[in-house]
Amino acid sequence: DTSLTEVNSFSPSVPISPSSMINQYKFEDGPELRDLFITVDDPESHITAIETFITYRVVTKTTRGEFDSSEYEVRRRYQDFLWLKSKLEEAHPTLIIPPLPEKFIMKGMVERFSDEFIETRRKALHKFLNRIADHPTLTFNDDFKIFLTAQAWELSSHKKQGPGLLSRMGQTVRAVASSVRGTVKNRPEMFTEMNNYMETFSQKINLLDKIAHRIYKEERDYCNEMKEYGPIHTLWSASEEAIGDSLKGLAGCIDRCCRATERRMAGLSEHLLPMLHEYILYSEILVGVLKRRDQIQGELDSKVDALANKKTEKDLFSEEIGKLEDKVERANNALKADWDRWKQNMQWDMRSTFTNVAENNLHYYEE
Repeated sequence: DTSLTEVNSFSPSVPISPSSMINQYKFEDGPELRDLFITVDDPESHITAIETFITYRVVTKTTRGEFDSSEYEVRRRYQDFLWLKSKLEEAHPTLIIPPLPEKFIMKGMVERFSDEFIETRRKALHKFLNRIADHPTLTFNDDFKIFLTAQAWELSSHKKQGPGLLSRMGQTVRAVASSVRGTVKNRPEMFTEMNNYMETFSQKINLLDKIAHRIYKEERDYCNEMKEYGPIHTLWSASEEAIGDSLKGLAGCIDRCCRATERRMAGLSEHLLPMLHEYILYSEILVGVLKRRDQIQGELDSKVDALANKKTEKDLFSEEIGKLEDKVERANNALKADWDRWKQNMQWDMRSTFTNVAENNLHYYEE
């Protein structure tokens, strides 16, 4: 069922307690089955004559036999994460690669290189690597292993071994040619449904993001106003002996409300807003994955058309078509499996995050 209604619907049998709701939904792969643990921490600022940048410590612990050691510690900067993402997309064009945070901050919420910006990015990079580690295919990618284990100079050397300029240009030309051809002729209905689903999902997740940011702004403005009213009532109490105690009590109440609102805002900025933004990025990634699948299908369609118009070289075309049919089948199977996995994780994230917001709201109004 590809309906979006299931994302925020609960069975009538779900217990009332928000904590109980969260406990109902678990990933298939529990922590006890994991053999690769990654932590991104310890951001460090570097200032050179040319640029200023941040590196993060990446600590990996594993029991896998293909690793030479059980623990690694390396430092990586943002452009290293970008390189890894591009290599994963190159190796697995129809798998759903987790999103990275953007290079520059969105919506002007915090300044670049501020403590808040660096911590927000650190969390996103940590999630990016752990989503790859939990993926049944991406986790065994050779470039991912090198990213986790190679020292800086080794990684730099490995990057230089990538495809040359002419190879990259050829890939770009094929992608453009495929897009010019327009809609593929023989797209399976399943992938048309995926495209329609993502169009609706993108609209809804962007709307949710706008609403969440509006709520956050209103809460922030409300909190700033309360911070002004508390001291005013304290000063007022000094000049009104008859109602001084009442004014002091009111000032204390305003102060408690302000602290409760700040905790509520922290819950929004640490959980809800990052989750919604991550799935906005996911929606863009999925649109790209579906386009790449269509490009592979388009290559096959064009060869079939060419074969129908050719009287010579039929054997050569038949061999190419056979290879393309295999390529299309592999691409389709990879996307089908990843699509189901992505939807399951997305539904878990939505349920757990919105349940967390509801629980925080309950605590807020109780306070």
